[in-house]
Amino acid sequence: MTSLSPDNAERLKLAFQACRDMEGTLNEQLEAYAAAGREIFPAYGEAVDRLVARIHENGGGENAPRPGDPMPPFILPDVTGRLVSLTSLLEKGPVAVMFYRGHWCPYCRLNVRAVIQALDRIRALGGDVVAIMPEVQHFAEKFRSEADAPFPVLTDLDNGYALSLNLAIWLGTEIQRLLSYQDMKGFHGNDGWVLPIPATFVVGRDGLVKARFVDPDFRKRMEIDDLIAALKSAGEENQDR
Repeated sequence: MTSLSPDNAERLKLAFQACRDMEGTLNEQLEAYAAAGREIFPAYGEAVDRLVARIHENGGGENAPRPGDPMPPFILPDVTGRLVSLTSLLEKGPVAVMFYRGHWCPYCRLNVRAVIQALDRIRALGGDVVAIMPEVQHFAEKFRSEADAPFPVLTDLDNGYALSLNLAIWLGTEIQRLLSYQDMKGFHGNDGWVLPIPATFVVGRDGLVKARFVDPDFRKRMEIDDLIAALKSAGEENQDR
């Protein structure tokens, strides 16, 4: 099967809801959804495996900032059009800079839900979160509102910032065909079929990367406990200065 039938779309929706509500870690939820996806829409799962292998071969994400490197600054619009800078976010404490693929991506929706559930713990450590995605503001707002995200969701139109971090990847014609039921051109304001690797960077108040998670396989994300540990360490380091 090279396209998603309405019946299988409904099955994927139900699988997402079951994985969202299951007990377990974020990556256990992601793995459960990936397994369901392979059963329901095997052509897509196999195509993603080939995409991930290609990105690995091409070194996608390898040159993104590493712990100890400065995090390149950004100034990007939020869902209201207000410009938000990394510098302004770091004034309050360490920040998790998280790249998401889009409001349509079930793995991103699982990821952001888990982050929001941990936000009280994150803010108790003096930390915060910012989400960056390549969608136009209307769909960035859809992502923010559906998740009820109480942190900035910024638009990186045409993946300019992601490109500067070596995170932007072309999905390729096979994935384009399999995802043709999604209005990616409308979501992004272009038909380039370029998305960011869903990476996470924990940045200290000094602007340096303290921890990162960069995996070309978008079905994997930084575990919440690891995120909290990195923010805790970044906050303690700031207190020691």
